[in-house]
Amino acid sequence: MKSYDVIVIGGGHAGCEAALASARMGCATVMITLEADKIALMPCNPAIGGVGKGHIVREIDALGGEMAKIIDRTGIQFRVLNVSKGPAVHGYRAQADKDQYKNAMRQVVENTDNLDLLFEEVDALNIEGSVIKGVRTAGGTDIQAACVVITTGTFLNGLIHLGLNSKPAGRVGEKPATKLSQSFLSIGFELGRLKTGTPPRLKRGSIDFSRCKLQPGDEVPRPFSFSTSHIDRPQVPCYLTATNERTAQVIRENLHLSPLYSGVIDGVGPRYCPSIEDKVVKFPDKNSHNIFLEPEGLDTDWIYPNGISTSLAEEVQLQLVQTIP
Repeated sequence: MKSYDVIVIGGGHAGCEAALASARMGCATVMITLEADKIALMPCNPAIGGVGKGHIVREIDALGGEMAKIIDRTGIQFRVLNVSKGPAVHGYRAQADKDQYKNAMRQVVENTDNLDLLFEEVDALNIEGSVIKGVRTAGGTDIQAACVVITTGTFLNGLIHLGLNSKPAGRVGEKPATKLSQSFLSIGFELGRLKTGTPPRLKRGSIDFSRCKLQPGDEVPRPFSFSTSHIDRPQVPCYLTATNERTAQVIRENLHLSPLYSGVIDGVGPRYCPSIEDKVVKFPDKNSHNIFLEPEGLDTDWIYPNGISTSLAEEVQLQLVQTIP
């Protein structure tokens, strides 16, 4: 039976940082995740930082973490938000090339001493007398450890909603971790449910950028990491557009098809990142809401329309984006 000091379940942002921190402190560590190509994947917004979140990334960097260093190497636009206010509330933010970012992080974890990678699914926690002893994989392998770190993100008993249709999934096209959820319940934990949404992606060639407002990066980009002396990468622009009354009308006419407003979703959403349905319903007097058009990378035509996260049906999402100039 294989034995480690620390097992980390999940290979996203948190999993990578937890595994690297453990290994760099000399602990024999294994990070268990489903696929090598999904390590540090950015499935939603391809950016690092922002107000509040940027503070966390820089704190992780101060403690020896990797995210800040990687985004300094793979960012394609850098901005500091809230610069008109004091430095305590400055928000460092960088648009990432999502493929370059995950590839760079994967290279780091693959080449870190004391860190093994196992591409498997964890089905159960092994508990003896209320003490963690390790995990059991879907293949039936028991792995011992005195410490298990859970960084499974959206996969724990995950459910995806597209309009009134829903299906079990951790991300689109990936199965959820249902057995691990059952393992938590069997040892007395209670499980809650959180909600997150994502916008429809847009093809670059379908957008008339001449009708949008240019949003360049900072003229002198400031690095995230305290160990990066300067950023010497070309920056690409983002663009600003907005919803309008026609957009709001499409949403209002289709709220009965929204799982958020038909009682299907019972999870708690992020306070400062509401869906476009929430914005229209909760701020009925506001005629438009900003949309930031953000490239997902240098070698892709996909644009992330930040500001219209939604769980509406696919055909309604198409109507929605076609109202936006």
